[in-house]
Amino acid sequence: MLTNKEKRLQFLGFNDLWFVVIGIFIISFITDYLFSKSFIRYPLGFAIMNWSISLFFTICDWFIIRSILIFLRKKFPNFQDDVKRVVIFFLAIIGTVVIVDLAGGALIVKVFSFFGENINYSTELKVLLPVTLITIMTMAIYEAIYYYVRLKKSIREEEQSKQVIIQAQLDTLRNQAQPHFLFNSLNTLRDIIDEDAKEDAKEFVDNLSDVYRFILESGNANLISLQEELKFVKAYIHIQSERFGDNLKVNWDLPKDKLTSMIVPMSLQLLIENAIKHNIVSRAKPLCIDIEIRGNQLMVSNKIQSKSTQIPSTKIGLKNIKKRYALISNKTLDIKNDGNRFMVSLPLLKLSDQKKNYANTNN
Repeated sequence: MLTNKEKRLQFLGFNDLWFVVIGIFIISFITDYLFSKSFIRYPLGFAIMNWSISLFFTICDWFIIRSILIFLRKKFPNFQDDVKRVVIFFLAIIGTVVIVDLAGGALIVKVFSFFGENINYSTELKVLLPVTLITIMTMAIYEAIYYYVRLKKSIREEEQSKQVIIQAQLDTLRNQAQPHFLFNSLNTLRDIIDEDAKEDAKEFVDNLSDVYRFILESGNANLISLQEELKFVKAYIHIQSERFGDNLKVNWDLPKDKLTSMIVPMSLQLLIENAIKHNIVSRAKPLCIDIEIRGNQLMVSNKIQSKSTQIPSTKIGLKNIKKRYALISNKTLDIKNDGNRFMVSLPLLKLSDQKKNYANTNN
């Protein structure tokens, strides 16, 4: 870990190489001055030997406690675990200082006795207490830097998440506001009115209104229940069904107990929109979209019926969904294209699946 810069940056928040080297020397001199004043009371040779004992204890304390620090950060990486981690770390510092003092003292006695020198080494509270306080203050620097770095990262990722969500909202609005969408919708509405079906016309307008309302209202949400997303999707499908009639078919297989699961807003609608945009929808070739749940995955699939004048695919919709899932959770969508069927699997989430940076930003 000391020689691996990437690991130091990941778990410590900064490159602590020089902090370790300089810190060990400073603390060893401070402890030697507080308890022995070796360089004032003794000749240089004996003073260096006496100081080396403080250096030995400082090195042992520092690297053992630093290793515990890294272990605890791996085990408790989230903000809400900070209090638990710091308490355990505080107790670990006290335990380490005591154990190192006892074991190191016994080792020093044996080493000196090996060379024929008899020394008495005893553990005293007046010695351990200042050493513990100095160690805690030093490790507090690690904690302060680590917290600051994580806070900056959290703010940056939250801003990225908001930007991506807003971009998804704008992309969807742009798609639905494109002239051909409005043209088709108005033509469909005119046909319904021509048939003197006032109730059908009202329902069509209500569904069109629901689509735009959902897009505008979902911009602040990181996650939304599948049940809420389905209301939006079914309103969108109703609009498209008025245009394509029975040539557009959607098969649903969604157990009721899964409707409270969470997904990224507008993700299901974007997948259905992509299927309609890139495939033939006609009486000769009706488009059938299957939407089902397998395990904890919401699967959207359709037979590939490529248009002769294929619209160039930017895959912006899929990229947007993938990026939002990556920012909000540790789960990713799965995309498969075997040449015959196109399938996308959206992970079903819980609020607890959110990265902790976003647990309190799901407005």
